[in-house]
Amino acid sequence: MLDTDMARYVIKGRSPEVASRLAEIPPSMVCVSAMTRAELMYGLRQLPEGHRMRLGLRRFLRLVQVLAWDSDAADYYAEIRHQVIASRRPIGELDMMIAAHSLSVGAVLVTSNTRYYAQMVAPLTMVRWTATT
Repeated sequence: MLDTDMARYVIKGRSPEVASRLAEIPPSMVCVSAMTRAELMYGLRQLPEGHRMRLGLRRFLRLVQVLAWDSDAADYYAEIRHQVIASRRPIGELDMMIAAHSLSVGAVLVTSNTRYYAQMVAPLTMVRWTATT
């Protein structure tokens, strides 16, 4: 499951490292959360009509499966949010939801910022495809 930042890397196509890693995985094994789609669509609304990201996002969404948010994801989210609040570690709401969604479907979360997600106590499996955090 690609998080929103990683999806942006893919859409922009500016990282040979990310493109190489993505090419190693069958397209049927790559997905994003509906929360990532929401963030990407929101970002698109802020761009002018003819911006190249509009076409890039349309292509991306045709190729990558978008998983619907469900009750299992909601249950994981409740646990993650409880952990985050109890530990006083600030993490964005949508990031917690994406992590919960990844846990609920048993997916590895692909992110450029493993340190950020590692603040959660939940047993999230992550991988970073970029050299920077």
